Amino acid sequence: MAFIDEHGRPRPPEDAGELETLLGFLEYHRATFEWKCSDLDSAGMRLTVGSSPMSLGGMMKHLALVEEHWFSRRLLDRDRSIPWNAVDWDADPDWDWHSAVKDKPDELRELWRRFVDQSRTNVKEALSNGGLDQLARNRLPGDQPNLRWIIIHMIEEYARHNGHADLLREEVDGTTGE
Repeated sequence: MAFIDEHGRPRPPEDAGELETLLGFLEYHRATFEWKCSDLDSAGMRLTVGSSPMSLGGMMKHLALVEEHWFSRRLLDRDRSIPWNAVDWDADPDWDWHSAVKDKPDELRELWRRFVDQSRTNVKEALSNGGLDQLARNRLPGDQPNLRWIIIHMIEEYARHNGHADLLREEVDGTTGE
């Protein structure tokens, strides 16, 4: 059983196999991101710092999209789902970031949680059909990642955005922490 810290984050296992370690770090980073976005109102979710248009709300919507992109579209070759399938991505390639200013914090959290839950289900499904070496079903020319690569990429994605979230959250209300 994983140790859960005071922020609800499960500590990644120190003595597990490759799969458990990778998923442990992914869950830790997801929980860190969720903590950074917790208990914020609309103003807190929309706040930007300096010249960057990045906000916690935009980041949350972006990470929901990234969850679906890698664990549904690429890994299992599934079509985009609502709301992503109704977006004119050519007109606004950063729609996920831009549109979040209109969303309520609870809507953003629910969207993100829905796609995280779907990703967990998709990973379980993929693992039941093969291990970490299995290739993504949606392959692009010269780009054929396996499940291991996708999980590591998602850890990197969350780790990078958690650094951004640290700065934004501190600016919102002074909350700091790893």
